[in-house]
Amino acid sequence: VKLRVTEGWDEDGHHSEESLHYEGRAVDITTSDRDRSKYGMLARLAVEAGFDWVYFESKAHIHCSVKAENSVAAKSGGCFPGSARVMVEPGGTKAVRELRPGDRVLSSDPQGNLIYSDFLLFIDKEHDVKKLYYVIQTSQTRIRMTAAHLLFVAQSNGTGSFKSVFASNVRPGDVIYSADRRDMTLREAMVEKVDLEEDIGAFAPVTAQGTVVIDEVLASCYAVIEEHRWAHLAFAPLRSGISLSSYLFPRDSSPSLESYEQVEGIHWYSRLLYHLGTWLLDSKSLHPLGMAATKSS
Repeated sequence: VKLRVTEGWDEDGHHSEESLHYEGRAVDITTSDRDRSKYGMLARLAVEAGFDWVYFESKAHIHCSVKAENSVAAKSGGCFPGSARVMVEPGGTKAVRELRPGDRVLSSDPQGNLIYSDFLLFIDKEHDVKKLYYVIQTSQTRIRMTAAHLLFVAQSNGTGSFKSVFASNVRPGDVIYSADRRDMTLREAMVEKVDLEEDIGAFAPVTAQGTVVIDEVLASCYAVIEEHRWAHLAFAPLRSGISLSSYLFPRDSSPSLESYEQVEGIHWYSRLLYHLGTWLLDSKSLHPLGMAATKSS
């Protein structure tokens, strides 16, 4: 099933005088199979994509439009729902929304070895927001993440190496990695199904390794740009600042780390990187549903 645009920019006078179609700020969309039962989910995707106004103009299509000053970017970067669970040291699990600096969570080093890594901070933290998540399922695991978040998928060259891809690009038949804490190994698992699901809360945890095992699946901590290594390198100054502050000012004796922590919304450092990315990188390097540069979702 594909997205079908039935009406976009118009100069032929088929709409009312005030129509945004004349300004190129409105589209009418359907699914390629015109299945009306899917229009509700299609409307939700349009909202996630950053349209300011989405409604069922008729039973035939969904009308979407944007304000003149609106960014083409969507309203969030990459996140997991608050109910997603991480594995913590020395044992047990914890909901991602309950993570605190100082927790050590299961992650992976660059060679694919499972290790425990320090949880540093959230680069996006929103307790009450409703989000649309991609649900990527294998025979034994199920991970939920927003469209622009990165997931590790096995390379098709038979080398055993893996690459990072956007959640929205994962397809049935792709091979992802599940974590077995009993022997601290990663196991390949074939994706059987990809669905969409709404959930409450949006959290993007960052570890010292830049990876995290969420709901028993290895994922990147990053989003918006599809190359995990670039993203991890870009966050090196923030990680170094947190590490230095932790060394100079222990948490139990100084509030100095508060400037690095995020109370609610998208972290200032993520916003800065997004601004720089839009200036320095080709638009194809960024996910179309990347975070808004001016406001949190």
